[in-house]
Amino acid sequence: MQIIEKVTLFSAKRDYFLFVGLMLTLLSFSFSYEYYKYKQLTKFDSQLSDVTVVKAYNKTKLTKNGKIKSYKILKLRSDDGFVFYTTAKKNLHNLQNKRLHVELWAGNISFKEYLKGFFAFSKILKIYKKPTFKQKTASFIDAQHASSEIAKLYKALFLALPLPTSIQTQFSNLGISHLIAISGFHLGVLATLLFFLFKYPYKFLQNRYFPYRSYKRDSFFFISLVLLGYLLFLGSPPSLLRAYVMLVVGFVLYDRGMQIISMQTLLLTVLLILALFPKLLLSIGFWLSVSGVFYIFLFLLHCKECSKLTQFLLLPFWVYLMMLPFSMAIFGNFSLYHPLSILWTTLFTLFYPLAIALHVMGLGNLLDAPLSYLLHVNAHALQHTLAKVYLIAEIVLSLAAVFSKKALYALLGYTLLLFVYFIYNVA
Repeated sequence: MQIIEKVTLFSAKRDYFLFVGLMLTLLSFSFSYEYYKYKQLTKFDSQLSDVTVVKAYNKTKLTKNGKIKSYKILKLRSDDGFVFYTTAKKNLHNLQNKRLHVELWAGNISFKEYLKGFFAFSKILKIYKKPTFKQKTASFIDAQHASSEIAKLYKALFLALPLPTSIQTQFSNLGISHLIAISGFHLGVLATLLFFLFKYPYKFLQNRYFPYRSYKRDSFFFISLVLLGYLLFLGSPPSLLRAYVMLVVGFVLYDRGMQIISMQTLLLTVLLILALFPKLLLSIGFWLSVSGVFYIFLFLLHCKECSKLTQFLLLPFWVYLMMLPFSMAIFGNFSLYHPLSILWTTLFTLFYPLAIALHVMGLGNLLDAPLSYLLHVNAHALQHTLAKVYLIAEIVLSLAAVFSKKALYALLGYTLLLFVYFIYNVA
């Protein structure tokens, strides 16, 4: 039986350069629009804006007079698309996710600061009393848990709300912070869950009323529509946005008989996202998400002759080793529990949909016991930030590994040495 070979996305260099040229043109228009919004923001001394409170936490500092001053730091996302930090009175409580009408003084900020996020003094003119759907959902989750820490954990998992620093550090020590930050991994689990929920009712109706319709296209349309709504509901986190665009691009390529698992697909997705959302160029979360997919593709491209079972068993170990230098360079936390994240990641594919179902039924507290253990276990973590030169070395080896098997083995050996180094130091 002859197997039809899938065609590549760019069959000639001319196609590749045309695509890159198109993306650069689109990127220039996107940057021009962002620059226009930047000039509008800084045109006058102050601006009025409706904002959403993304994060709120208390902070103290020592004044020149030797007194301790307490105040609140707010991370706000404007309806106009920019993100900024400001201060507020300490006696303002429960501002998380609330809608505010503020006057802000952006000052003399640069365009780069505007894109990345900046600090601005502001004055809260109005706190909208009507709760948003996100606030109602957060309250629904709170009501199911006796522990506020576990409730915050689930709100981060389902609503992409920021975690307190203490919980972030604990999960970073355990090597599972990627499971709490909503990303493409979560989107993949949700897409699979939606696929099976849609499949059987659709097949039943299709056999009786519309056998002429394409099941694959209709199921993709349904799944992508639901996930788009969820993406917008969460405020389009960078890693989730990358995953969603890649899902759409992947299906379009699959539907046309083109290769999906290729570096060309990843390149297309990254360039398309950056062309449409140039602010992500400065987002660490976005580039971590891209790196994760890059290493998955690198493994599958070099191990395509391996059996599906072998790929399934080895892939988690590979991704863990490849992403370890990134984790240590950015977060700098490691413990003997850290390698167990390979197991927790595998089990999470079962935990995540189960947790969703239990919360929908109002029984979210049934899984509180194991989460409480993870929150309070003493990880005896090592605090060691990996120097950037070692991370750059991995990136260089990774890019070379796309074209060379020898570079792939060198990359594997290099990350194994770093892993042994961290184990030795923490033990």
